[in-house]
Amino acid sequence: MILASKSPRRKEILSDIGFNLEIKSADVEETSDEKDVNLKIMDIARKKTFAVAKQYPDKFVVGADTIVEVDGVIIGKPKDKNEAFQTLKLLSGRKHNVITAYSFINISKNIDIKDYNVTEVFFRELDENMIKWYIETGEPMDKAGSYGIQGKGAIFVDKINGDFFNVMGFPIGSFIEMLNKLGISLENIKNI
Repeated sequence: MILASKSPRRKEILSDIGFNLEIKSADVEETSDEKDVNLKIMDIARKKTFAVAKQYPDKFVVGADTIVEVDGVIIGKPKDKNEAFQTLKLLSGRKHNVITAYSFINISKNIDIKDYNVTEVFFRELDENMIKWYIETGEPMDKAGSYGIQGKGAIFVDKINGDFFNVMGFPIGSFIEMLNKLGISLENIKNI
């Protein structure tokens, strides 16, 4: 299977389950005309996946996109340390949603599926020194919402309601359930 993403976290999640992955990504403008945030994120995930799938029409290709949403505002990866600081201040002491959409395409088999998963994440109150320390680790700079739940950012999280792996970048349980509906069992995932 081809993973249409350079995300080390997505690669780790899928590899740990047993997928044999090839990593291929395409430069795609991550924009969408969709108004609804869930439709928007699914549209972007599909665009990223389809850009690779059309180059490999006989292969199964999976791609994803993750965003953080708070008060209806979408928060992606920070552009710089100041934006990371502002984002973490915004998330401090409150709930936000992490939305990960995935797309699964095999052109020759006429498979073109997309779905999304939402996890509520509740942050502790963060003081400015803690935020500054975290930013200096470099960890927030390539992550939606400026934190990684699987790394040092775990200290910010009070609790979650939903799928941990969705927050990490890929809702593996939902994805496996979808594969089962297509007749692809866990025993066969090495072969797709």
